[in-house]
Amino acid sequence: MSALYTPDMLGLAASLARFPLNREFELRASARSKTCGSVLTIGFELSPSGAIQDVGLQVTACAIGQSSAAILAHGVKDAGPEAIRKTHLGLQRWLQGEDPLPDWPNLDVLAPALDRPGRHGALLLPWEAAVSALSSVDPAR
Repeated sequence: MSALYTPDMLGLAASLARFPLNREFELRASARSKTCGSVLTIGFELSPSGAIQDVGLQVTACAIGQSSAAILAHGVKDAGPEAIRKTHLGLQRWLQGEDPLPDWPNLDVLAPALDRPGRHGALLLPWEAAVSALSSVDPAR
């Protein structure tokens, strides 16, 4: 079994400081992992066309949850809600051994968590909160 917390993962976790949740965002949601107790709140601002323009996060999680949140935040600018939903579903299928990692920048950094089911909840946490926050967005927007 490979090392769980790699330098790349820890570097991503540290980069969360670039995405503060220090103001009211247009869309906001929180999620809590039942497996590990991690908690995350995410906020989004959308452009008039519905693309994500800004993201903020408040994360209380292990380095897996923090890294997953940072990966989402770093890759989300100009993405639409459907890209988030598709990646969330792809991550679920990957963790179940059904599909390869979805196409999202830097997700390969999370590969060491695949063999650690106790970390899957933390890995999915930011994606679940993001899907929840974006659930009210009109697909025609």
